[in-house]
Amino acid sequence: MAAQTLLTLALSTLCTSDIMDTQTLINLGGAIILAGMGWLARELWGAVKDLRKDLHIIEVVLPSHYIRKDEFQEGVKELKDICRQIFERLENKADK
Repeated sequence: MAAQTLLTLALSTLCTSDIMDTQTLINLGGAIILAGMGWLARELWGAVKDLRKDLHIIEVVLPSHYIRKDEFQEGVKELKDICRQIFERLENKADK
């Protein structure tokens, strides 16, 4: 009971005091806001760092999973040659 009375007295003195206590409340509020902004900035910094690491892994792994452009063009050229041979055979067969 004594602790509750002491706490009530301290809060009422803090809330109803002069300019100094108002300034203290403003300073505490500013400190809390800045601490929250600092925490948010740290979280964002860590998230960006993790994203950069993930992006680097993707950049390294991606070429091993997909075909390069020159290899694709070689494959398409082979397919076109095969199609050309088939068409030539069909034309020769139709002529006979």
